[in-house]
Amino acid sequence: MTRRDFAAFAAAPAVGAQPAAQIDPALIRRHDESVERLLRMQIADVKDPNCGGYADAFGFFSASTGGAILDTYVAALVCPASRFYKSNEVMQRAGLAAGYLRRKQHDDGTIDLYITNFHSTPDLAFTIHNVASAALLAKLNNLTALFGEMEPFLRKAGDALVRGGVHTPNHRWVTCEALSQMNEVMPDARFVRRAEQWLAEGIDIDADGQFNERSTTVYNTVSDKALLVTALKLGKPELLDPVRRNLEAMMYLVHPNGEVVTEISRRQDQYERAGMERYWLPLRYLAIKDSNGRFAEMARRVEPRGAWLSAYLRFPELAQPLPASAPLPEDYHKLMPAVEIARIRRGQMSASVLLNGNSRFFAMRNGECVVQAVRFASAFFGKGQFRPAKWERTADGYRMTQSMEGPYYQPLDPPRKVEASDWDKVRGLRPRSEVQKMEYRVEVKEAKGRRGGFTIEIAAEGTAGVPLAVEVNLREGVQVEGAAPAPGAQNASILKSGYAVARSGKDTIRFGPGFAEHSYTQVRGAEPRLPGESVYLCGFTPLRRVLEFDAPA
Repeated sequence: MTRRDFAAFAAAPAVGAQPAAQIDPALIRRHDESVERLLRMQIADVKDPNCGGYADAFGFFSASTGGAILDTYVAALVCPASRFYKSNEVMQRAGLAAGYLRRKQHDDGTIDLYITNFHSTPDLAFTIHNVASAALLAKLNNLTALFGEMEPFLRKAGDALVRGGVHTPNHRWVTCEALSQMNEVMPDARFVRRAEQWLAEGIDIDADGQFNERSTTVYNTVSDKALLVTALKLGKPELLDPVRRNLEAMMYLVHPNGEVVTEISRRQDQYERAGMERYWLPLRYLAIKDSNGRFAEMARRVEPRGAWLSAYLRFPELAQPLPASAPLPEDYHKLMPAVEIARIRRGQMSASVLLNGNSRFFAMRNGECVVQAVRFASAFFGKGQFRPAKWERTADGYRMTQSMEGPYYQPLDPPRKVEASDWDKVRGLRPRSEVQKMEYRVEVKEAKGRRGGFTIEIAAEGTAGVPLAVEVNLREGVQVEGAAPAPGAQNASILKSGYAVARSGKDTIRFGPGFAEHSYTQVRGAEPRLPGESVYLCGFTPLRRVLEFDAPA
């Protein structure tokens, strides 16, 4: 940017920026802290081949960092309440980031995600979300020279977006968001046509309001934001409906402390811990648009960590006041049959019954005291881990079942030579004998007369005398009282009789009664012990035990 360009910008009023009174000053302070951090991290030496970027935790200089820098810098440059409003230094650094992006772009317009994807259109689309945001704000505020620095990257990216493919269901909507932003910044009918090609496939949302990947802390949020932005930029209000449905479903997938249920995810966030912060944009937008009090309450809760400045600058609607809050669901029993999960909340008690074939078929928490999983396995031929194959709703709960066989194999008939490498290939040709059978059944019910309590009946019948171990796994930091150390295993104990109490601060969960007919806890063929303390209850088949779990108020 020349001195003349900067002087013209410095003299011009901000366009597109909301009045400072309408944006939380704390958000602007946090944004300015991000600018300061990026100024320290960004390489400013023009002789360095990575000038304009910075290395990530792996030492990679990725194109995506250039997009994040631009989005952060330009939002500060055009926001009158920012300490970096019309900052010459930030303006120059933004130009370096644009140059870095151009150097990181392939001739075909794509970029690389070094940890997995190369010449990747989807990762280009993710980066375009930030770059097009910066370009729009630059264009609205007459930052002509800076826009010109970004334009070559955007034009090559546009060519890639209209022809490139995807890997995953959410990538379609990510690409549509990028195309809709590109069309706003530099209109081109190709962008709209390509977006409509992807949208013609229909949105991958099920009857329970979950997208195909069921990724409750990552790709749900990606899809919600992408569909919201595409709806607004391309004038397609029908795309807001799946966003609403997903947000409504998520109201029942939140624990009392704000953590999200992630057991249902089919992606990398399964079992990870995160909150609803990444849902902030669709929550706030639809709370205002629909006067939805529940969305408003959740938006208020996540805004301190979930809001970002450029969204306010790009979508003036967000500056309108939120409607009055309505209570979030805190007392319910909700079955989601398509997702195959039952969610139960009774105030501070939150429980999940996993019906989807997950070995962790039950999880429960009372405040900060967390039972991460209840599961079991027998020593049945090294394949005795219970993973429900079928489930049904009963009059007062849920029944899950699994059937297994453990055969022995006879010589081939007629006899034939078996090469060493063919052992597994011919197994199905052998006559079977001494076939052993195992039938598992689990029933989970809310306890009658014990609010916040459950009974879990575990039955294993068939071949007799098979060792079995039930595992009650506690989150790291949760202490257990009433169980004895398990021999030969770390962070493991056995509940021999009576009841154990799991404790985290003032919050407790009481469970039992225990049984210990043996001490074989690390069963061969079972899934590895989970992090945290595991309490085992050990018996032999045939087995039928009823366990109680209670969350005192």
